[in-house]
Amino acid sequence: MPLTMPIVGKEAPDFVLPGYYHENEVRVRFSDFRGKWIILFFYLSDFSTI
Repeated sequence: MPLTMPIVGKEAPDFVLPGYYHENEVRVRFSDFRGKWIILFFYLSDFSTI
């Protein structure tokens, strides 16, 4: 799937990201939150050795 720039007012494509919840590694699917407000953030180089 080619990467595209996000467009204001358009729905984001579905994606899956790794995460942690109550000290357990989980896979989070964007579509699980459909109809809800969410904030997606990340820390560049988090958990890295750089």
